[in-house]
Amino acid sequence: MKTLEEIKTFYEQTLLPDLEVLEKKRRQILAGLGIGLLVLLGGGLFLTGPLLAVTKEPATVMVPMLVLLFLFVGFLVISGWGYQRDFKEQIIRRLIWFLEPGLQYDPKGKVAPEDFLRSELFQTRSNLYKGDDRVWGRVGKTQIEFSEILAQHIRRSGKTTTVHTIFRGLFFMADFHKHFRTQTFVFPDTAEKLLGRFGKTLQSLNPARPNLIALEDPRFEKEFVVYGQDPIEARYILSPNLMERILQFRQKTGRRIFLSFVDSKLYLAVWFDRSLFEPKLFRSLLDFQTIQEYFGDVQLAVGIVEDLNLNTRIWSKE
Repeated sequence: MKTLEEIKTFYEQTLLPDLEVLEKKRRQILAGLGIGLLVLLGGGLFLTGPLLAVTKEPATVMVPMLVLLFLFVGFLVISGWGYQRDFKEQIIRRLIWFLEPGLQYDPKGKVAPEDFLRSELFQTRSNLYKGDDRVWGRVGKTQIEFSEILAQHIRRSGKTTTVHTIFRGLFFMADFHKHFRTQTFVFPDTAEKLLGRFGKTLQSLNPARPNLIALEDPRFEKEFVVYGQDPIEARYILSPNLMERILQFRQKTGRRIFLSFVDSKLYLAVWFDRSLFEPKLFRSLLDFQTIQEYFGDVQLAVGIVEDLNLNTRIWSKE
């Protein structure tokens, strides 16, 4: 992990010149936003009276108003796209390379839906799957890939549309360097926290998952519920050291995390209610705290290898 001093040095010596240019663009967009609102409101007030006096038809008045609104929205979209593209190419890409030079970055890419499904973390099938900020490559000995993902299931019945968010956040996958004969799943233990022993009973009756597996770490049992097809293999995978590291990662993020061990891979999903690598239009880019937050988001993802000690080859593939 990079230290705060290393991050500050990189910020001042490498990022700051580009951030100053991007900050000018950000202020220009905000100025254009203010001018556009004034034109929209002023034009509406200026045109409404004369047009009503001539046509007596409110619908006619709406036409120029809609034209102004369309031009205003178009300005926002085009400006936002350009600003977002430049920010990701000039800042996020460099942050990733600074933290781990061996990684590649595609701002428009995402983890393939096939990999998301292969993890079997979420059983509801999505019919809307989006993502961006794909990162892939090798960290030490470990091949990784991650991106932001939004997976939703949209159901339409007559005039009613229901949107169910299956997952939103960071989706990470890595080579675990061991062949698994079975599958093991680790989920947040919300039922037992809310319902106590009755919640644990409900977990054991979950027909959609393999057998409930009890582990010997009471702290881990309090935070997570584990399902697996083979208790011996599950306990072999979830060693005391790995359980401790998962607990520390949970505490570090303060978020719901989901893990699965499938086909020699570790899949990890961290739920976020916000976008991770998007530029903030209403915050100055020259405030170090703003950039430090981006560092934190990128380091969270890249640092999973270190957090879970994935480079230590405890096993060899059979």
